[in-house]
Amino acid sequence: MSPRASPAPRETLMNVLGFGDNTVDRFVDRGTDYPGGNCVNVAVYAHRLGLDASYLGVFGDDDLGTALRTAVTAQGVTTNHSVVRHGDTSVSVLHVRDGDRVFLGYEPGGDAVHEALPLTPALLAYVSSFALVHSSVYSRTEAELPQLATAGPLVSFDFSDEEEFRAPAYLDRVCPHVDLALLSCSHLDETATRAVLVEVVRRGAGMALATRGLDGAIAYDGRTTAATPARAADPDSMSDTMGCGDAFLAGFAVALLRSGWSRHVSLTAEALEHALYQGAQAAYHQCFVEAAFGCGWPAPAARTGGGNASEPMPC
Repeated sequence: MSPRASPAPRETLMNVLGFGDNTVDRFVDRGTDYPGGNCVNVAVYAHRLGLDASYLGVFGDDDLGTALRTAVTAQGVTTNHSVVRHGDTSVSVLHVRDGDRVFLGYEPGGDAVHEALPLTPALLAYVSSFALVHSSVYSRTEAELPQLATAGPLVSFDFSDEEEFRAPAYLDRVCPHVDLALLSCSHLDETATRAVLVEVVRRGAGMALATRGLDGAIAYDGRTTAATPARAADPDSMSDTMGCGDAFLAGFAVALLRSGWSRHVSLTAEALEHALYQGAQAAYHQCFVEAAFGCGWPAPAARTGGGNASEPMPC
């Protein structure tokens, strides 16, 4: 189990903070820009599941950044501690093929916008008011994780599926400060997936969750391994798979919080299995949502990050 220090038990909180990345998802086949980003998505999905949720990060001062922030707050997710910096918003370029979202490219946006927001003492006091803070490899928050973990909240972290984020040096830097590690493992068989989960927990994470697309998901907390099948959606009726992994994480984490998850409480096998089931349900329902959470606007004809954005469509 994780060697990090555990703060004293606190009064039970039921709120989630997304801390890190935001982006615009440009679907070229639809000619539509949508708000998104791993940390934004998890906050929105947690709110849709009934929890108070906020987002803490950096928005660009371009039209896309303004539209993105408007769309996030329209979802009931507060952004009042986020900041706006000069520069273009990042853009992920995609299209949909047989229901699956396929990435075509990425425009990183302005350097100042892409840089993580440092946790000042005031922001540390703010994040300590949350039950769970979620971040990711795309957020550049690795340097902030040690003080984030000691501030009190549980910490979840998305390691994505890229090999650079499975390197021992990276795992050793991040895992000791993470209570829940999410890993995308659709490219691995079950044996390899279980080995990754064991390695991540061995290197300090409190728990590890692997999502494997249509092959379901597996969770491991150092004592118990649990698995769940995927709930498959009909390709002819679904919208796309954008955000399904983030939705699984949100459903899983919210279920754990409702079961009393903390660093001081050992979860039962039944709680872990129930959380996996709730994650699978959330991922299934996400398949019928356009992009991460809808709220799109017409994309500019040129594939650039700084085009004029219209107001987001009603959410």
